[in-house]
Order: sequence, then C-alpha cells, then structure tokens
Amino acid sequence: MSTIVVVRKGEQAAIAADTLTSWGTQRESAAYIANPQKVLPVGAGFIAFCGPSSAGHMLKNYFDSLKTPPHLANPDDIFVTWLALHAACKDRYYLNPNEDDGDSVESTRFNVLIASPSGIFGVGSHRLVQEFTRFYAYGSGAEYALGALWALYDDSELTAEALAVKAVEAAAEFNNATGLPVNCHTVRLK
Repeated sequence: MSTIVVVRKGEQAAIAADTLTSWGTQRESAAYIANPQKVLPVGAGFIAFCGPSSAGHMLKNYFDSLKTPPHLANPDDIFVTWLALHAACKDRYYLNPNEDDGDSVESTRFNVLIASPSGIFGVGSHRLVQEFTRFYAYGSGAEYALGALWALYDDSELTAEALAVKAVEAAAEFNNATGLPVNCHTVRLK
C-alpha cells in the first residue's frame, strides 16, 4: 500500500507520498525501483495516488493523453473529471470495477489527493470528492500521518512542505507498508 498526504498552510499547498511498493509480504524500496513516484504533475498541480501500483500508469497515461489539462479547482469539476477517468480506466486500462458486491457504485479502486493552486482535495475510490481546509491523508499509514499533522499543524515554524514530509515520515516509522524516502511537491495557492 502507500501513504499519501496533502497539506494547506499559508499560501502553500504540499503533497507528498512514500516511495515503497509492496506486493503482499514483498517490499520493493526506492533503492531498487527506478520509478517509485506516487505523485504526478497534472496541469498546474499534482496528484498523489494509493492503491494498485498500476494506478500510477493509468493516471499518467490518461492525463498525458488529454489535449488540455483538467480543471482541478473545485469538487464539481474534479467529480466530472473523475467520471471520465473512471470510464477510461474500464475501457482503456481494463480496470475491474467490482471491489465489493455491496457497493452501490463501481469502484475506481484507488484513492487520490490533489494539490492545485485552488486548494487541496481528495477523491475516494467511489468518486466522493472532498475539499480539505488544512490537511488529509489516505493509505495504509494514514492514521499515523493524520496524527502527526494534527499534532504539528499549528507550529508556526513548519511550512506545508515540512508538515507533509513529517507526516509521511511518521507513517513510515510505524507502518510496514510505507517506506522512505518521501517524494514531496508544492504549489502556490491563489
């Protein structure tokens, strides 16, 4: 699994992810994988993903194929983008959308955090889009990352970038499916 975080503080948004790939009990660290990034540039912002490793290939290929970058400025526009992405994941990338027979809608099977000049957002596997005011985390180490963010957020010495890095480091300390180094990017907020 993975740990991804997004933080908004002052005029900066930061998005970060660990770089470990795991398959059951097998762990593949960034020391052995040449492309461990779980944060992708999209338009004027960044997207971080957690879920199957193939999600990164699907997201990169899909967004690179668009003639114009998607508008990732508010939950409604992001939702519309994700409807098209979900259809492409099924049609072009052979996504199996059946996560659980009890689900009322198909699953994209991965969660995403977004840092854009307009703010910070999350998209769940069932396309629930949320806008966050301070921070959020998804993935196997999310509880540790959220705890670190809650404890440190009001420290005036720490920027959004420093907070995002510390959150992923906390997750890596306590979650065996999260590994260092941290990959972090920032966006200036409007």
